[in-house]
Amino acid sequence: MKHVTTIIIGAGQAGLAMSKQLTDRSIDHVLLERGAVANSWKTERWNSLRLLTPNWQSRLPGYRYTGNDPDGFMDMKQVVSFLDGYASTIAAPVEHHTKVLSVERRFDSYVIKTTRGIWSCASLVLANGACAVPVIPKCASAMPETIQHVSPLDYKSPDQLPQGGVLVVGASATGVQLAREIHQSSRPVTLSVGEHIRLPRIYRGHDIKWWMDALGLLDMGLDEVEDLSRARKLSSLQLIGSDNGTMLDINHLRSLGVDIAGRLAGINNGKAQFSGSLSNICDLADLKMGRLLDSIDEYATQYMADQQLPPPHRYAPTDFGAPPNLQMALNDGRINTVVWATGFRPDYSWLDLPVLDRKGNLNHTGGIVDAPGLYALGLPFMRTRKSTLIDGVGDDAAYLADHLRAGLHRRAA
Repeated sequence: MKHVTTIIIGAGQAGLAMSKQLTDRSIDHVLLERGAVANSWKTERWNSLRLLTPNWQSRLPGYRYTGNDPDGFMDMKQVVSFLDGYASTIAAPVEHHTKVLSVERRFDSYVIKTTRGIWSCASLVLANGACAVPVIPKCASAMPETIQHVSPLDYKSPDQLPQGGVLVVGASATGVQLAREIHQSSRPVTLSVGEHIRLPRIYRGHDIKWWMDALGLLDMGLDEVEDLSRARKLSSLQLIGSDNGTMLDINHLRSLGVDIAGRLAGINNGKAQFSGSLSNICDLADLKMGRLLDSIDEYATQYMADQQLPPPHRYAPTDFGAPPNLQMALNDGRINTVVWATGFRPDYSWLDLPVLDRKGNLNHTGGIVDAPGLYALGLPFMRTRKSTLIDGVGDDAAYLADHLRAGLHRRAA
């Protein structure tokens, strides 16, 4: 059995950021990675995907984007190169191709069984990603057997799909991007729309992420939200990493010819049943977008040379078509594929510790788990709204590294 003070599970942006913080505090550690650095970016993303955040927002502790396209968006090869470069720069002690099989507590240590031996440590950081397992609704089991099921973790390009119609379930960033790409491959697409956050890519001359950063919205902390559980479940923004500022919303998709339906409520007798609340859902998304744009306009007036910016403007309300589809046959050959863009969750199937709730969620407060020396990193709204972003894990890692070091000192005293 090998022993080290701290083990980090996962060598993506979160694990690497924590490694840098632990190195800066002279805490010996290793990172256990099931594949190679940035494994999820390499193996579990579709080919055309780009980051939703501009290049200037790719910032990690002691490292940031330094290229000549700060307002562009990295593709997956560039993200991998960025993280590989970071791992090399900080000399991260990564144990590659080391899959964790189980974690348990023995006396005052954590024991981690892997495919390459057994490790023990005093403190443990779970940085294995928030998007490890696709969340598929229970009604999927009622789909006709002739229909192919695909999750975003499996999807690479439309070429892998059979010809014929495609139902994309979910209309956050993943759903709208895949709906557009698949439609452009000459496959008829129906998009099932639940809750979503509609935003322009560019507003008044700046990327929407620039405005959110300037307004401090991405730094919003746990104590600033009324319903933290809901905040952690919010859909991702309806955005695409587009150099031409494309606003990828329902209106854009309808203009291309994508059919729109409401939330998938169930499947019965070979028919998909959709909620009739689509109008209310879209009205709410439009209202929230308007409120954010109002805040941006107020900020511009107060802190910027407002007259030098493009003037304020508002976007046409969401037009989903009338009347919306309430049901659709799934057994008549028109739909051959369903893409489940219905969210993700972490994988803790190997964690043999009493730290999960009845739904399998990790019990933690700002990344500090209710177990001695156990931490998590990179989870939705873990400490701030940007906790899952490359730009957000550094601050969280610094906070947790300080807490971890203090705990080690207490135990040693």
